[in-house]
Amino acid sequence: MTPSAIKTDFFSGITVALALVPEAIAFALVAHVSPLTGLYAAFFLCLISASLGGRPGMISGATGALAVVMVSIVTRYGVEYLYASVVLMGVLQLLFGVFKLGKFIRMVPHSVMLGFVNGLALVMTVAQAGHFKSGGQWLAVPQLVVMAALTVLTMAIIYLLPRLSRALPAALVAILIVAGVVAGFGIDTKTVGDMGSIAGGLPQFHLPQVPLTLDTLYIVLPYSLVLAAIGLLESLLTLNLIDDITDSRGQPNREALAQGGGNVVAGLFATMGGCVLIGQSMININNGARHRLSGIVAALFLLGFILFLAPWIEQIPLAALVGLMLVVSQKTFAWGSLQALRRIPRQDAIIVVGVTLITVLTDLAVAVLCGVVFAALVFAWQHAKTIRVTTRTDAQGWKVYELEGSLFFASAANFSELFAPKSDPEHVVIEFRRARVVDHSAVEVIDALAARYQQAGKTLHLRHLSPDCLELLDKAKGMVEVNRFEDPHYHIADNRLG
Repeated sequence: MTPSAIKTDFFSGITVALALVPEAIAFALVAHVSPLTGLYAAFFLCLISASLGGRPGMISGATGALAVVMVSIVTRYGVEYLYASVVLMGVLQLLFGVFKLGKFIRMVPHSVMLGFVNGLALVMTVAQAGHFKSGGQWLAVPQLVVMAALTVLTMAIIYLLPRLSRALPAALVAILIVAGVVAGFGIDTKTVGDMGSIAGGLPQFHLPQVPLTLDTLYIVLPYSLVLAAIGLLESLLTLNLIDDITDSRGQPNREALAQGGGNVVAGLFATMGGCVLIGQSMININNGARHRLSGIVAALFLLGFILFLAPWIEQIPLAALVGLMLVVSQKTFAWGSLQALRRIPRQDAIIVVGVTLITVLTDLAVAVLCGVVFAALVFAWQHAKTIRVTTRTDAQGWKVYELEGSLFFASAANFSELFAPKSDPEHVVIEFRRARVVDHSAVEVIDALAARYQQAGKTLHLRHLSPDCLELLDKAKGMVEVNRFEDPHYHIADNRLG
């Protein structure tokens, strides 16, 4: 890492740590556990996933998506059963990573991703309204105006400061300035301390105090399955999103292992566990952080807040953190998708809008499941098990196969039948400009075709394949013509890239 990258990650980590505090407290209260239970969970998940996970720069902690499931087990069976379910959730996530099932997240359609992003942006926005209330009622007008003004001030600083200087993260500067204004003028407004005290000691090892019987397993297993599924879904979809933003590739199987390990440790230290936080992850990425240091700094500073700085952190105005989260929500929402709705196929537009609404009205897992099922049905209907090809002869006398459609496990069987290596001329071109290679079966059938042309003594040229294809191909690797300006960039669901 360069000194500049170290500075960026360090200050971004501090900003993220500040943003983790109110979220962790709020989600702990939703789950009917103490604020420290959420803060310790954020520390463990953030530290372990940042150190060992598959996506540097991604931030994990206690989340609302899991809290709404946890409240049921806490109210029905008690907090010790929650700790047991978190440990088992971690074990299930570890198994997911061990069996390399992370590749399937690559098959979530782009329209579902857009709906997921837009839905979570709206959920984050709506969630901030709760900070403008007290006891379920809106704050009195004077307090409401003050808090709104401080929120607007925070947002203005975050938007305008980068035009003057990028020496420090605008979000961190905004929080410090607003906190200074409130302290300097003695302004009466809601602070982090109003949500609950964050002062505490080091987390203590604690085995869940539950009977080690089949009855206990019957109680916690259903909850652990749901928690593991939601946690992995939110984590790996966020990983995909950051992959697109940073034009890089994360490792979903490694991330699943880190999340699982983090939750096992979190459950054994009497916390509520968690998964990736899209809001805090976007804060980190928008600040320019791209390395593991940012998450490690965030976790260590969060523990430092608990041990040493609680009185100071509790004085931070909630309005500053609300303003930060509103900016994150605005930047997370895919505004371009609104215009694209008029241009993309109707079924894709329905998926984008449907997943967005279901995310807001129910939860992420239901929304993504509905979106994937609908997209799969549409895909199967449109593509069936065929892939189209047209042929022509170019100026050099080479035969060119122009492919169109998706090459995946269902269409791979028919793919090889489209070619005639024995009767084709000496040079043959397969043009993938209007085709997409989707999975491992597609890569295998391309390699098999390359071997047939080699055996026939013919020269095969493969054009406009993605970098993932080039990495995965074996016999056909040397036949790929790389054009960095024209080649498409998409990911393939394959264990070797997990």
